[in-house]
Amino acid sequence: MEHGGDGGGGGCFPPMDLFRSEAMQLIQVIIPMESAHLSVSYLGDLGLLQFKDLNAEKSPFQRTYATQMKRCGEMARKLRFFKEQMSKAGLFPAARPTTAADMSLDDLEVKLGDLEAELTEINANSDKLQRSYNELVEYKLVLQKAGGFFQSALSSAEAQHRELSLAQSGEESLEAPLLPDQDVTTDPSKQVKLGFISGLVSREKLLPFERILFRATRGNIFFKQASIENPVTDPVSGEKVEKKVFVVFYSGERAKTKILKICDAFGANRYPFTEDLGKQAQMITEVSGRLSELKTTIDAGLLHRGNLLQRIGEQFEQWNHLAKKEKAIYHTLNMLSIDVTKKCLVAEGWSPTFATNQIQEVLQRAAQDSNSQVGSILQVLGTRESPPTFFRTNKFTTAYQEIVDAYGVAKYQEANPGVFTIVTFPFLFAVMFGDWGHGICLFLATLYFIIKEKKLSSQKLGDITEMIFGGRYVIILMSIFSIYTGLIYNEFFSVPYELFGRSAYDCRDLSCSEATTIGLIQVRDTYPFGVDPVWHGTRSELSFLNSLKMKMSILLGVAQMNLGIIISFTNALFFRNHLNVWFQFIPQMIFLNSLFGYLSALIIIKWYTASQADLYHVLIYMFLSPTDEIGENQLFPGQKMVQIVLLLLALVSVPWMLLPKPFLLKAQHERHHGQSYTTLHDTEESLLVDANHDSSDHEEFEFSEVLVHQLIHTIEFVLGAVSNTASYLRLWALSLAHSELSSVFYEKVLLLAWGYNNVFILIIGIIIFIAATVGVLLVMETLSAFLHALRLHWVEFQNKFYEGDGYKFQPFSTKVLGDDED
Repeated sequence: MEHGGDGGGGGCFPPMDLFRSEAMQLIQVIIPMESAHLSVSYLGDLGLLQFKDLNAEKSPFQRTYATQMKRCGEMARKLRFFKEQMSKAGLFPAARPTTAADMSLDDLEVKLGDLEAELTEINANSDKLQRSYNELVEYKLVLQKAGGFFQSALSSAEAQHRELSLAQSGEESLEAPLLPDQDVTTDPSKQVKLGFISGLVSREKLLPFERILFRATRGNIFFKQASIENPVTDPVSGEKVEKKVFVVFYSGERAKTKILKICDAFGANRYPFTEDLGKQAQMITEVSGRLSELKTTIDAGLLHRGNLLQRIGEQFEQWNHLAKKEKAIYHTLNMLSIDVTKKCLVAEGWSPTFATNQIQEVLQRAAQDSNSQVGSILQVLGTRESPPTFFRTNKFTTAYQEIVDAYGVAKYQEANPGVFTIVTFPFLFAVMFGDWGHGICLFLATLYFIIKEKKLSSQKLGDITEMIFGGRYVIILMSIFSIYTGLIYNEFFSVPYELFGRSAYDCRDLSCSEATTIGLIQVRDTYPFGVDPVWHGTRSELSFLNSLKMKMSILLGVAQMNLGIIISFTNALFFRNHLNVWFQFIPQMIFLNSLFGYLSALIIIKWYTASQADLYHVLIYMFLSPTDEIGENQLFPGQKMVQIVLLLLALVSVPWMLLPKPFLLKAQHERHHGQSYTTLHDTEESLLVDANHDSSDHEEFEFSEVLVHQLIHTIEFVLGAVSNTASYLRLWALSLAHSELSSVFYEKVLLLAWGYNNVFILIIGIIIFIAATVGVLLVMETLSAFLHALRLHWVEFQNKFYEGDGYKFQPFSTKVLGDDED
């Protein structure tokens, strides 16, 4: 809660007042250069001053503190880099900084630079080592798999050599060049020298790789391949890839050049190889030893990197907040103009009038802490500019104020509909959602959010959950009012209960066979609260509830529209606009209540007298034949004369709204047009006069525009009085739909499943009933009733008095920096 508990203003703020926005003032602050940074920082901590940009014509690069902004942006980049690295390592920044030591911008810049250089070097070394490790793993696989090719070739060659020796044949084998020199018995000058290239290629590329090699060399190659059981990490991409070992035998340098180019094109990794079996075993041993050493080195590097990231994570939130705060401070300092002496900065901004002393105290403290010899100077400026709108809300009223602000921010010190929305919004919702069983479900679900609000407010929720959590205090009142209206409708999941006594009606006979046909007889006093439970299930239930809810909707609608017009009267008095009192408020009240106020009175009289009069007939013939006799539809003596008088008043109120105001405004303008000098008001009074919606002293007066505007306003009100009253019938329609849907789910699902006398069918029926109740009635119907209640407030209620063309008070505050990403 941000407001004081008593009228004395003993706390930080005076008592909260939501009906009118806080009185604002435009102040000018002259700050010495040496204390400018600290002054803006302290003002940001206070959060009660909205700075104006006095350098709007300058680009960001031409401003005084452009260099500092660039430094802050660079620090923000480094912090984002740290956050990415921590995210990849599976680490998260500490929720709260472990140390709260102060650190200057220069120290933070040096610290972040050193850490970035160290982390970048560790990453680069780690990448090099990891690449070398992956290459050695592939090399080892090539040595193992390709060695098998040469071993099998050697065995085959030795066998063929023995056969040829026995047969005394001088014919050479194709594989003879693979044999060691000492085993070759043919003429060295006639031997074919074959070269070979070994390596690994992706399994997906193997077939096209082999095909291209065959075509490029015109079949003058010998291609051998071997599968690898597990995927290997590619040294270049760092991803797991399924590969195969290959060996290509060729003859000639031209073939070798082509093969090398094709290997590069297919991303095949080549590795050197020797035909000597002894050297192969030695190379495998060496590679295995290097792999073991690299693994140890990589693990040590990862441990060092993890420790470094953990140290960064412990301080990350503190550094991040400091960087954002410094950036916000310098951004604000760039909005200040430099004095001609270049020794002080000049700031202008809006602040609430109650904050003047606090701002002065903050400026004095900043001057002392910065050892400035000259203090800051604060003075209040007079202005014709419309001030921003500032309502001090708490966690309960914030959501209701946001509902109003979504339509439009209130003009400065205009009457705030949010005060009435706190009650009327959940109540109109409940009229459409009246079921105390559903209300209890909604209440319990919302109560969870309220009980866990401290925990949930510090967590990142989903979009829909975040929206529900933000409106938890709206929904809790909606559910409480729904329980209340549900008790009036006497519906608990569409089932009535005799909660407040026995029904006033009883059956005509003991068998009660005619209860739903001919009807019941009244044997006791009227049911004390809400609808008598005996109405549910009777033949006349629908017609009775329709009549009740329709008339109730009209009564609520006319009452809320009258409230809107009365609020417009308070606005006219507050802004000292007597024209709006005499030529807007009075004729509007007369017109609305001559027609629909009279209809509301007839409804109440009919309920009170239990008359059978047809109100449709009365209202229609009030316009068509006002002089005819009313006959059996008469509800009170003198009704005919009352209707004629009301009809005449309604007709007179239309030109009353339309004509006088434009001509009086014209006369008022002509009377003040020649005056060059006017008396000065004090600041608050001048702001009130300037905030007057019809003030046109500073604009060119166009009579035709004023007349057309008044004509549109009059037509809108006259037609709106009819359409808005009809619009409130949505309360009846939505309430009927909710009741009937609830009844269908209860009778056609739950009772139907119960009638089968089968446990399995009953369980399925209960599951379907719960799913339908939650999905349709507690989610979709809640959303539908919420939107309809929103429309009734925005259109039918607020258009009677609310202009909503103001702008929010957005003070510079360092407390909300944590919500920004940049």
